[in-house]
Amino acid sequence: MNDKDLLEKDEIFSKVLRAGRRTYFFDVRATKAGDYYLTITESKKFTHDDGSFHYKKHKIYLYKEDFAAFKDILGEMTDFVIDSKGEEVISERHQKDFKKESYFDSEDEEVAPTEKFTDISFEDI
Repeated sequence: MNDKDLLEKDEIFSKVLRAGRRTYFFDVRATKAGDYYLTITESKKFTHDDGSFHYKKHKIYLYKEDFAAFKDILGEMTDFVIDSKGEEVISERHQKDFKKESYFDSEDEEVAPTEKFTDISFEDI
């Protein structure tokens, strides 16, 4: 049995949540003993200047004995955020009509991003 067959055998149930540059994978898997546990994976896409990209992934393993406490705390935390700030997304970046602005000076001429930084050598520090 190869690794792909083993991986497919261990995945019992899966759901995907796509959220902008982030994707969340919820996977029920089986232990060697046949019990189930949950993995939650956050995958975030990063694009380089040359157009190439890579993904960074973070994974949480959640076992049945922790489900109730995890669910309670997650519910409490999400309720707190919604009760405190509402469901509206405040950040402009997360609005559906958000457009990334270019760097402009006061006369609407494009300024190279490097002109906004100061060049410091290590000897100056």
